[in-house]
Amino acid sequence: MFLKKLSLVNYKNFKAKDFEFDEKINCLVGDNGIGKTNVLDAIYHLSFGKSYFNPIAVQNIRHGEDFFVVDGLFSKMGHDEHIICSFKKGQKRGIKRNGKAYDKLSDHIGFLPLVIISPADRDLIVEGSETRRRFIDSVISQSDKIYLDHLIQYNRALSQRNSLLKYFALNHTYDNNTLSIYNEQLHLHGSEIFKGRQAFLEAFVPIFLERYRAISNSGENVNISYSSSLSEQPLDELLKNAINKDRALQYTSTGIHRDDLSLEIDGYPIRKFGSQGQQKSFLVALKLAQFDFIKQQAGVSPILLLDDIFDKLDENRVARIVKLMENNFGQLFISDTHASRTEAVVRETARSYKVFQL
Repeated sequence: MFLKKLSLVNYKNFKAKDFEFDEKINCLVGDNGIGKTNVLDAIYHLSFGKSYFNPIAVQNIRHGEDFFVVDGLFSKMGHDEHIICSFKKGQKRGIKRNGKAYDKLSDHIGFLPLVIISPADRDLIVEGSETRRRFIDSVISQSDKIYLDHLIQYNRALSQRNSLLKYFALNHTYDNNTLSIYNEQLHLHGSEIFKGRQAFLEAFVPIFLERYRAISNSGENVNISYSSSLSEQPLDELLKNAINKDRALQYTSTGIHRDDLSLEIDGYPIRKFGSQGQQKSFLVALKLAQFDFIKQQAGVSPILLLDDIFDKLDENRVARIVKLMENNFGQLFISDTHASRTEAVVRETARSYKVFQL
């Protein structure tokens, strides 16, 4: 699978821009702030129906305009697939495949598998648990529609339960029967999500460890572990036991929406004890493992976006990543400020490439 053509209208800093890409490697080079990352984000937008860096649709419209269009032509399994993502102020986001609008955006997720590696991924280490849950859910959802549906249903029930708890507090009332309905929904969908995350990490962590060893030359011991309150009790019991706390807080304090990943190096949190280079290697290994996992599940190589991949990495680690890129990858996009460095790297892969100077 690969992206043949991309057309942008009023997307971020682009008024109108067209690209015709190489099937293998595409390099976007130029000064900071010129729009390299915005091109990569547009490609991500075609895969997920939203921006990776700014999911608020209206903020992706070029200043002074009232709409944007991202238009892409893909080749998948020998067939052309025409995808258009558009948004106009005051309206809902739209996404069409071959001229037909999707009934639900979730129906498109996973159709165009894609992995992005960006300096913004550092949020996985330094930000709160929501960022790491979003990572897990994004990876699983690209290949498991049932999991994605459980996730959507769980989040809907969670929002409704939280609204009910606020209503109870505001009106000094309480209705256990109504609350039980949402408890049952959270238990049903949350239990399946919990099992899905457990199964995913059981398969994913060994892939991650292999990727990290290849990048770091086995210099450090790293690990990922999963923590969830559902490891201790079923969710329906947790919700019953927490009802007094939830009523006081006016939101649901327990459930799979509180799960987290522990990212460790030599037995300690990498957030506190990992150098910048170690953290970046950890994140690159995490994303390359994501690539491997999705490829196994989807049966096609995801498009891989490398945004400023050489940021904070020493030359040895860069060399190992380049070595990893030589095999098993499909279409690759790289952004960098140094054109000569980028071209030197891609020449080593002996694959066809194009360089776009922005």
